[in-house]
Amino acid sequence: MNGDETVKNTIRNLISSFRSTRSKWLTIVIPIIVLGILFFSLTVNNVFTPTYDIDRFGIAKETIRSPITIENKQETERKTRDTVQSVNDRYETSKEITNEQIGYVNELFDAVKKLDKKKDGKDSQADDELTTREKVQKLSNVLSPEITEHVDELILTQLLKTSPDERRKGQKVMVDALKNVFHEGVRTENVQTAKAEVKQQIKYSSLDNQLQQALMSLSNFAVTENAVFDVENTMAARKDAASSVEPVMIRAGEIIVREGQTITNEKYQQLKLVGLLNKERNVYPIIGLALLLLLITGTIGYEMYVLDKRKQLNKGKAAAIILISIFVVALMKGVSLFTTQINQLYYLVPVATGVLLLKQLIHERFAIVLAGLYAILGSIIFNGEIPGSLNMEAGIYFFFSQLAAIGLLANTKEKDRLAIVKTGIGLVIVNIITVLLFLFLSFEKYNWIDFFIQSGFGIGSAFLSVVLTIGLLPFFETGLGILTDMKLLSLSSPNQPLIKKILTEAPGTYHHSIMVANLSEAVCEAIGANGLLARVGAYYHDIGKTVRPHYFIENQLAVTNPHDQLDPKESAKIIISHPYDGVAMLREQRLPEEIIDIAKQHHGTTLLKFFYYKEKKKNDQAEEADFRYPGPKPQSKEAGVVNICDSVEAAVRSLKEPTEDKIEEIVSSIIKDRLLDGQLDECPLTMEDLHIVNETICETLKGIFHSRIQYPTTKAEAPG
Repeated sequence: MNGDETVKNTIRNLISSFRSTRSKWLTIVIPIIVLGILFFSLTVNNVFTPTYDIDRFGIAKETIRSPITIENKQETERKTRDTVQSVNDRYETSKEITNEQIGYVNELFDAVKKLDKKKDGKDSQADDELTTREKVQKLSNVLSPEITEHVDELILTQLLKTSPDERRKGQKVMVDALKNVFHEGVRTENVQTAKAEVKQQIKYSSLDNQLQQALMSLSNFAVTENAVFDVENTMAARKDAASSVEPVMIRAGEIIVREGQTITNEKYQQLKLVGLLNKERNVYPIIGLALLLLLITGTIGYEMYVLDKRKQLNKGKAAAIILISIFVVALMKGVSLFTTQINQLYYLVPVATGVLLLKQLIHERFAIVLAGLYAILGSIIFNGEIPGSLNMEAGIYFFFSQLAAIGLLANTKEKDRLAIVKTGIGLVIVNIITVLLFLFLSFEKYNWIDFFIQSGFGIGSAFLSVVLTIGLLPFFETGLGILTDMKLLSLSSPNQPLIKKILTEAPGTYHHSIMVANLSEAVCEAIGANGLLARVGAYYHDIGKTVRPHYFIENQLAVTNPHDQLDPKESAKIIISHPYDGVAMLREQRLPEEIIDIAKQHHGTTLLKFFYYKEKKKNDQAEEADFRYPGPKPQSKEAGVVNICDSVEAAVRSLKEPTEDKIEEIVSSIIKDRLLDGQLDECPLTMEDLHIVNETICETLKGIFHSRIQYPTTKAEAPG
């Protein structure tokens, strides 16, 4: 037997594992694959760079822009080479040569001046001639060999004949001219130019013509090369010039060739450089997009897995996630077709619609995660005419707009759909602030018209988000059977037909349901479950009692108990049928499955002990199975809480004197009985949760029954 049981358990576990895997494929994996394919199809042209079959010197059929930012190394090298070649050679001016040449000139004038002072005063022409020759000879004897070797005697003679004042002026003109050209540096290739410059200065001086001629002849000796080529300085200057050259960049979005232009060799090389002539290179952006979408869909899949583990994901919610995601991305894609860098239409996209729906239909955390993912996708979609780039301005705007929508959407459990409208008002303010942020950060100058237009887009985005959310929410609630807080609020209205039916046909059951609802909501809020779902589920959990209301004790006011006349099995059959009668009624009215599940599971497979033991007295062969609810056992925290609170409320209501000790005792015993009977085995309530359940129920019941606890009275005050 043990072997057979082991085989059965193994088979049962395999079947359960297969069903679980199949469920995850249906609710997570397949939707994620579909979502990834759709995202790829909507964004591929934002990273895809087309290639062109172009010939050199042909005519461009369209304007072609660069898809990437890249350095044109060939052009950078050419520019660097030209810059280096334009650097003049560096020369080092020799002060020794400069001082030496000017010294020779000063030496010559000083020698002439000294000899001129020794003039003997003879008047005859012959004597004068002899004296000049003697002086020339004497000068030749006293002057440096470099002077006598290169300076003609005619120059010396002319200097001797010139008056001292005129000679002094000539010396100053000559020395100043030499200093000027030597300061600039006289190189081998410009020696003649320097000599001409000196002669020019002498020519335009006020000196005597003969003296000018002598000095011009002297300049041929005085002007010589004084600048030596400096290798180190020249190389350093060229290196500095090369490093100062900015790389020649082809920017993403830059026009390479315009429509109708001739494709020169230079343009052809640029097209080749950016990959517009290379079909193989076009694969890389697609691979990059695929990796990005893998991360995005992987994140969505993980969040769906987390929801599935918490039993908060079903096929309807999975479908809603897919549809909302496709709607948001398709909406951005549609607007992007009309967007330019000038009109900035992405401010108008009602991107907050998606997260407003997700927060109400799925979960707040899930909405926040997808807000970031939608913003990333938006930054790709609105990258303009620059494939593969990201429009960070659009991405940041989308992120803050969505985040504000999630935060501003107040707790809808206490409000109606006007909560979404109020969220829209706050969203207007956030959108305008974000628009202003980009206007002030920009270096461009904007006027009031730009401010009003772009702020108007932000206002339009908020308005459209509210309208679309209110319009689409009923579709998801009804079409996909997703239960939202707003739907629960509408179902909790006393004007609902089924609630009216309970009130009019089974008033005792109605009051019992109200008490169970109060208890269940308080307990679920304490353990982090959905209190509103538990409350509404409790309102409807006993709707099946309206089929035979007088067979249930809470409705037997001034009426004999019909069970006294029935066989225990018949009584049990009537009592056991009420959850399933209720399920049929709820399904007929198309109430959400979550409410139906609570009604179906609120008794689990518990035993009707009263009728079982009553039958047992008559028949020792009585089977427990005939007196047990067929189930299923509670599958969610909310159903488990309603299961406990339903029994607790009935038990406490039956107490004649509900003291605090009795309340605590009966609550503990019911929870313990549910645990021992295995009724909570299939719901995610933990032992810590059950401890909180116990405390919360006791505190709530003590508050309810405090004013009703009976105290000892005198005989005169005792009821008659």
